Parts: sequence; structure tokens; C-alpha cells
Amino acid sequence: MKKSLILIIVVIIVLIASWMVILPVEQNSEKEVVFSVEKGQGSKDIGLNLEKQGLIRWSPVFRVYVLTVGMASYLKAGEYILSPSMNMPQIADKLFSGNVIKEKITIIEGWSLRDIASYFESKGLFGAVDFFGLVGSPITGSSSKDFSADFAFLKDRPENLSLEGYLFPDTYEKTSKESLESVVEKMLINFDKKLNSELREEIEKQDRTIFEIVTMASILEKEVITLEDKKIVSGIFWGKIENGEPLRSCATVAYILGKENWTFDEMRTEIASGTEIDSPYNTYKYKGLPFGPICNPGFESIMAAVYPQDSDYWYYLSTREGETIFSKTLDEHNAAKEKYYK
Repeated sequence: MKKSLILIIVVIIVLIASWMVILPVEQNSEKEVVFSVEKGQGSKDIGLNLEKQGLIRWSPVFRVYVLTVGMASYLKAGEYILSPSMNMPQIADKLFSGNVIKEKITIIEGWSLRDIASYFESKGLFGAVDFFGLVGSPITGSSSKDFSADFAFLKDRPENLSLEGYLFPDTYEKTSKESLESVVEKMLINFDKKLNSELREEIEKQDRTIFEIVTMASILEKEVITLEDKKIVSGIFWGKIENGEPLRSCATVAYILGKENWTFDEMRTEIASGTEIDSPYNTYKYKGLPFGPICNPGFESIMAAVYPQDSDYWYYLSTREGETIFSKTLDEHNAAKEKYYK
């Protein structure tokens, strides 16, 4: 009789525990909550917090469950979106897999470090001071960390320069507690992947450096829009460098002035008035490439810098509508300016 009673009690306990495991707290609930697992927390603390937030009925059952299925030591820290409509296996599986909340970060082609810093601040992710402290300030500052120790493509970059040009434009995912350094490293890893072995071999074959290519690509990114135009302008610029002529790129002057995203009218007035500024980024005043990249170029601009197109053109201008007008002679170029810049 006593054994039968004990057996009945055990069966009842198992049934209740199974009910707690299988059935969610609120099966039809549409409520979602942010649940945090702190680093170092074990299944006991996690279970108690789940119970407090109304996500499970009784924490000891959760602890027994994750121990039984072998998940107890592998519940990952982070922030999760959970719901009372989820049962215990679903909740445990999410914590086990590390399916934490992720925010998408989109870096636009042609954004400078200033643009990225402003974007991070506007989204409440990182402060501009911290960002510039890590990657370096535009024009004046070098990065506080030597990223070249982990990324060989940075080794030909002058030591006193920022990471301008190397933070590859793309969409990234960031967890709520992910560090700024980790996000920057993701961008550098992406750059490393995009600059494949074929491109590196071609750069070496041309006796150029990755730094020179990135610098040229950054100018092309800001000067013209289409890949076809970028390749032609790349041919013009490399030709000017070989002939010892200044590039005369308005984009480099805009970078000095902090006006990388200028309007057409600003380009015709303010940018034009800055061509006499004494700066190693001023390609009107100094021959060759500027001191360093002026933005973070996309893949097409890098391709155009590596594979310039030969042509008979030596001049070009961009219209208000974004069309590129090419000219073979200075007289043709001046005539184009009269026509499109009235």
C-alpha cells in the first residue's frame, strides 16, 4: 500500500513536471519580453529570473530539464526576445543556441569616418569620441590600436593614419553587448575577404600597394557613380600620376573641409574656393595621390582602381543630374563647363 502511494505521488510529480515543461505559461500570448543572461550566471539563477518574468512556472523544473538534456553548462550570456507563449524546451534551446537580439548596422559606400561616427551616435550605439579614439581621427589621428598585427593588408598603411578607407561598407549584425572594437574588426575582416587573392596578385603585378589602391578607390567613390565611369576616371587619374600632373579632385578638397557629402551648388562654390588650402590631401595643390583615403570605398570602386580603363580622355565633369561628361582636350572640357555649369 505504501509503495503504491509513493508510486502514485511520483507519477503525479512527473506528470506535473512534464506539464510545466511541455505547456507554455500563456499559450496564446502575443507578449514579448527582453530577457538577459549575465556572464557567469548558471541554470539556477537563469531559472529564477525566468520565473520572475513570468516565462516559466517553476524554476527548479527548468534547472532539472536543462541538466537532463545536457544544456545546463552551455546557456549563453546575452539579451533574448522571449515570450510566455514559448514552452520550456523552446526557451532552453534559444538560450543554448545563443540566439540573442541583434541589431543591423548598415555602412554606406562612400561614408567617411565622420559619417560612421555620426551614424553610431544617432543610433545610440557608440560615442564619436570613443570611435575616433579607436580608429583614428580623419586627417589628423592614427588609431589607438595596431590592427595591422591581425590584418596584414594594413601593413603598408602609414603608421600615423586612421583606418579611413578600410572599414568595408556593408550590413553587419551587432549584439546588444558587443564592443566597438568587435564591430570594427568585423568590417576589417570583411575587407580582407573582399580583397581576394586575384586582386592582391594584380595589385602586386602593377607594383602598387593596397594602400595606394584604397586611396584611389576612395576618390573614385566620391567623384563618379557608375562602375564604367569609375574605370575611365581611374585611367585618367593613374595617367595623370604617371605624367606628374595633379589630380585636381574636388572630392579631396571636400574631405579637408569636412564636406564629403556636398550638394552640387556647394561643390561649385565652397569646394572650389578651398582649392588653395595647404594640405597633403589637396590634389589641386600637390601632385599624386592624397595623403590617405578620403572615405571607405565599395567593391566596385576598388575594382575600378585595380582595373582602370584606357581611353583618350583627360578631363571630366559631373552634371547636376550625376551624369559624367568626358573630354579629350582642355578646350572641350572648358566648353563642357560653360554648358553644364551655368
